[in-house]
Amino acid sequence: MERKNYIKKIVLSAMFLALGMVLPFFTGQIPQIGSMLLPMHIPVFLCGLICGGKYGAVIGFIMPLMRSAIFMMPPMYPDAAAMAFELMAYGFIVGFMYENARWHCIKSLYRCMLTAMLGGRIVWGLAMVLLVGLGENGFGITMFITRAFVNAFPGIILQLVFIPALMLALDKTHLVPFGKNLRAEKKSEPEKI
Repeated sequence: MERKNYIKKIVLSAMFLALGMVLPFFTGQIPQIGSMLLPMHIPVFLCGLICGGKYGAVIGFIMPLMRSAIFMMPPMYPDAAAMAFELMAYGFIVGFMYENARWHCIKSLYRCMLTAMLGGRIVWGLAMVLLVGLGENGFGITMFITRAFVNAFPGIILQLVFIPALMLALDKTHLVPFGKNLRAEKKSEPEKI
């Protein structure tokens, strides 16, 4: 059973990686629209939520670098490099928090997503500072707030509407259990010897 679950997570992670490679084509490969709608973020969030934090982190880190190497979008330096750390943080934080949440419900999902969104943006800001530096010709607080929150606002709203709706739909397929007290279920399971 353990091996089957592992294979399932690997296959789903590969699917999310492929989805992240294709979704930006719907924004027409236009950087301004892509930075507003954040099409690569959605598969990373879903990978973290469905497969777990480790898988979400790996897919999040690989996706922008691979996309930049294959399609030249986003540009490798500094955008794809900084996005790799940002998406890695999203995938890990949302997956880790959701895996360890007592309940898998909408309230828990939003708590995990909002924390991951904030954490990922902080990681992105730190990566940008390390890559381009601080100051007048580098990366500043105004640029951080503009690019991380103001320009990304439509994408944030899209994620906060679409991802919970999709998770509820996946609950109906029994792929994602929702509304369950997972800690109580784990305690009631007999120990395997």
